[in-house]
Amino acid sequence: MKTNDFETKSTIFVRLFILLSCRKKCRVQYPDVQKKQHMKQRIVFATNNAHKLQEVRQILGAEYDVVGLDQIGCNEDIPETSDTISGNALQKARYIRQHYHTDCMADDTGLFVDALDGEPGVYSARYAGEGHDAAANRCKLLRNMAGKTNRSASFRTVIALIQDDREQLFEGRVDGVITSEEHGDHGFGYDSIFQPVGYDRTFAELTAEEKNAISHRGLAVRQLALHLLKNTNERQ
Repeated sequence: MKTNDFETKSTIFVRLFILLSCRKKCRVQYPDVQKKQHMKQRIVFATNNAHKLQEVRQILGAEYDVVGLDQIGCNEDIPETSDTISGNALQKARYIRQHYHTDCMADDTGLFVDALDGEPGVYSARYAGEGHDAAANRCKLLRNMAGKTNRSASFRTVIALIQDDREQLFEGRVDGVITSEEHGDHGFGYDSIFQPVGYDRTFAELTAEEKNAISHRGLAVRQLALHLLKNTNERQ
């Protein structure tokens, strides 16, 4: 055999060896990549409120796949007949668990104004009527606050989680004042007339990141996230 032929065959052998080694490594690594992709935890959030869904998704981050009611085929009105926000949150979560047989979370939020003896409170979403008209709700609140010197208020959120048939509640609260007129174009609900303590801007004037860092819902969702992380670690 000529030296050149030997060198050519040796080169081919080395290349084949490297190629097979690479393929072997790829076969070992590929399932790990798939496993990481499937680690995203799915959470049903009992709401069709696009603003709420967006806020919760931003706060929980990419590790969680937060889906709304329309994505599980739930189009009916879920009862909210409790006289407390924690009761409403539990009522909604239990409804989804019972009828759709899935782990889920639900929330209820209220704006509690001191000068109005806690109004609108549990009726915040329908303060001006059953139509859930946010603009009408704000107008009614501003009318009722006309001439009031004590403008202290608090936003409170309760999140109910049902996971593996266990119920958990997570609460968040932020204090502030009701402004005399609307300010800002961001946010939703009462955001344009609520100014949190320590800020000279309303929720509607803050960026999404600024609001989520201090908001009632942000505080409750972060407690929820810590709980979910703890559960995930315990299962591994």
